[in-house]
Amino acid sequence: MSARQFSVGIDLGTTHSVISYSMLDDESQTVETLEIPQLTAPGQVEAKKQLPSFVYQYHDDEVNSDDLQLPWGKANRITGALARNLGSKTPIRLVASAKSWLCHGGVNRRDAFLPQGSPEEVSKISPFDASLAYLEHMKAAWENEFPDAPLAEQEVTLTVPASFDPAARDLTAEAARVLGLQHLTLLEEPQAAVYSWIHQQADGWRDQVAVGDMILVVDIGGGTTDLSLVEVTEQDGNLGLNRIAVGDHILLGGDNMDLALAYQLKMKLAQEGKQLQPWQVMAMTQACRDAKELLLSDSDVDSVPIVVPSRGSKLIGGTLQTVLTRDEVTASLVEGFFPQVSVEEHPQEQRRGALTQMGLPYAQDAAVTRHIAAFLSRQAAAIEGNDDSFIKPTALLFNGGVLKSARISTRLTGTINSWLTANGAPEAKLLQGTDLDLAVADGAAYYGNVRQGKGVRIRGGIASTYYVGIESAMPAIPGMAPPMEAICVAPFGLEEGSYLEVPGQEFGLVIGQPVHFQFFGSTVRRDDEQGTHLDFWQPEELEELPEIQVTLPVSEGRVAGEIVPVRLAAYVSEIGTLRLDAIAADNGQKWHVEFDVREA
Repeated sequence: MSARQFSVGIDLGTTHSVISYSMLDDESQTVETLEIPQLTAPGQVEAKKQLPSFVYQYHDDEVNSDDLQLPWGKANRITGALARNLGSKTPIRLVASAKSWLCHGGVNRRDAFLPQGSPEEVSKISPFDASLAYLEHMKAAWENEFPDAPLAEQEVTLTVPASFDPAARDLTAEAARVLGLQHLTLLEEPQAAVYSWIHQQADGWRDQVAVGDMILVVDIGGGTTDLSLVEVTEQDGNLGLNRIAVGDHILLGGDNMDLALAYQLKMKLAQEGKQLQPWQVMAMTQACRDAKELLLSDSDVDSVPIVVPSRGSKLIGGTLQTVLTRDEVTASLVEGFFPQVSVEEHPQEQRRGALTQMGLPYAQDAAVTRHIAAFLSRQAAAIEGNDDSFIKPTALLFNGGVLKSARISTRLTGTINSWLTANGAPEAKLLQGTDLDLAVADGAAYYGNVRQGKGVRIRGGIASTYYVGIESAMPAIPGMAPPMEAICVAPFGLEEGSYLEVPGQEFGLVIGQPVHFQFFGSTVRRDDEQGTHLDFWQPEELEELPEIQVTLPVSEGRVAGEIVPVRLAAYVSEIGTLRLDAIAADNGQKWHVEFDVREA
């Protein structure tokens, strides 16, 4: 039997990671979820369907290395459930949200700075290394279960947020390449959720949607809110799917909600005259996460005790206790994060302090409903001939652990439907049938079969239009940099495997000296073709991407500092990463500029 016999889907999540698989020659396309062995306490191993996406940078005095034995050998890092549990007590040693840091262009994502803000004695790792650690653990778990089918030889689909920029996509792909994964594809997480729904419905999905339907995919995970629009089309007489729009990268999810509950308890305790230190609030967050899931469920539990850790002996028993109630969770989360607003109400910018800590660029407005309203309004032009002020979805597909709560999903569905009915449109149907914790990995595993022609494929290409910045040629003005213009190098929807040259234009490329490339992306300028020249744009139209600093090599016959006339071309790889090529006009020599942001 060929070693490449599985389609493997990996959801490398902000708070949990999952691996699912399907046999490539299985006509029924059954998808299974791998139980991942992990440490849950020192010396104790359990297999779970989710691997918590945490690394704990332990001190040698905390854990005996003999207690870190996994089925495939001794762990060199503590990842998963034990990392999360230890981090709830000592958060300064816990690496969390590596996925969010991986998409943060304001930092060098290869630098070792996590846990961010921790003391010097805590060893640090980079966001890239943390992501690699989760993948290494899952690879070891896979090969422990299937020793005759090395993961490097399987068809692997690794999911990324639809809003990931090219640099974050390439870094994710590089982590997989470091582990030797040879047959790799990247897939947007909302698309994976749709594939999971299709797989669960089998042929019945065609009975639930029709040509012209617009599916709004809302994916609220631990760290991000990811939005996509998928249109139901007709292709050769059959129903097809086309992803037509994606939202911005919104750092707003379950982590924000857990922290909100922890601060709510801090204020409650303060009213009782009990003050908490910042580390205690962070340590309470994990307890709030577990309590939140219970209190938002259909259980009969109305309150959950919360233990506040202490490092001193001043408190009786060394700890302090409080209670989180169902009413408090509902008021804080449902009303705070999912308020009933109109479709005209968009995220609000808060007044900022002059100085701020260097951290993740979290969304300033916590109202998910306002972010969805803004997305539907900004993408009004995504449908040709649409004269309405916002896109009116006809179906909703939810994904992510936050939306497992019936209270939250009901509130969100009701709010979106209120926008539709107020504008004379019918209510959107809620598509159901997926496991919101496992759907992304399951859909990714199913997608491996789709790539072999066994199922309907969602079309869409790249999710943004990309531009490269060009310095204007103008006389020097004291104290003023030359204005930046932009040339479209990769239009929206450019399919994987495409290579296109920018027509009819030459530019000067500086070689042999340190230079920087400035790139921009847009999810709203959908009609710009390759070569479109912009000398002005509104701030909300283009988003500035991380700068790439590089020294391009000098070839024989050229000198450092030479300005070489070049044409530009863009290549979208088969796995979905983007590359810019500069092609010398005189001899065709190529310089490649990868979006992997190897920051100086």
